[in-house]
Amino acid sequence: MTKAYVKYILSLLIFGSNGIVASYILLSSSEIVLSRTIIGSLFLGLAFIAGGKRPHFEQIKKQWLYLLGSGFSMGLSWMFLFEAYRLTSVSTATLAYYCGPVIVIAAAPYTFQEKMTVSKMIGVIMVALGMVFVNGSDFLTGGMSWGLMCGIISALLYAGMIITNKKVKELDGLEITLVQLITACTVVALYTFFMHEGTISITRSSIIPILILGMVNTGIGCYLYFSSIHELPAQSVAICSYIDPLSALVFSAIILNEHLSMVQILGAILILGGAAFGESYHFRGRSTLSVSSKG
Repeated sequence: MTKAYVKYILSLLIFGSNGIVASYILLSSSEIVLSRTIIGSLFLGLAFIAGGKRPHFEQIKKQWLYLLGSGFSMGLSWMFLFEAYRLTSVSTATLAYYCGPVIVIAAAPYTFQEKMTVSKMIGVIMVALGMVFVNGSDFLTGGMSWGLMCGIISALLYAGMIITNKKVKELDGLEITLVQLITACTVVALYTFFMHEGTISITRSSIIPILILGMVNTGIGCYLYFSSIHELPAQSVAICSYIDPLSALVFSAIILNEHLSMVQILGAILILGGAAFGESYHFRGRSTLSVSSKG
């Protein structure tokens, strides 16, 4: 159990550095996500084969629509998230992105026929209020920026990914993620090559960050994540998952010198606290865990 916790927390810290690594890559958002999904797919594919696993083609064929929707949402969500990293800040984009799980909670009565309890409603209200505190100055000065809009869209797509992911049955997390990554890679590749004129130029300084983002932050991070969560209690997984955005805020402050105002810090506490509260209540008492891709 201790080893599983170490692997899980390490994976979350790795995911929390996504925006930091991306800030050193001189490519467009779609090109960054394309390189990430290509390298991540190859890495997880090798891990899948090395682990002696065999793909369940029959189950994949039966659930192709949900898997396609999940991968499609993942690819677009990452593109908007990395665009938000570029246009706003890692901290603001991360806080917007992590409204996704709360959107799932709010949509649960319609998508999973789950009751909207008082505790869940409190979590949703806390996150909404937190978003106002974090981005209130932007609203008052210049309205909603495109960078902030990208963060919100990425959260909506993240929620769509979680919802479609939860519809998939009888496939383990690693296999689901591999299919998601391949689908996301296809979607992002089509978009990139359709919108991009000429060849993609990668500077020498971007090569190492690209490899780190693909192999470490996507490949190794996902491997550690999915090899640990099945050994941990569901509530622990839900609560500890917010190490990811918290670490992103700390990394961005230390490495990128991004700092939140006191009002924004209060907003961050409300967003992360409300999301953790609502999600931990959602998992309380359950003996099984439905997994979704992170990062």
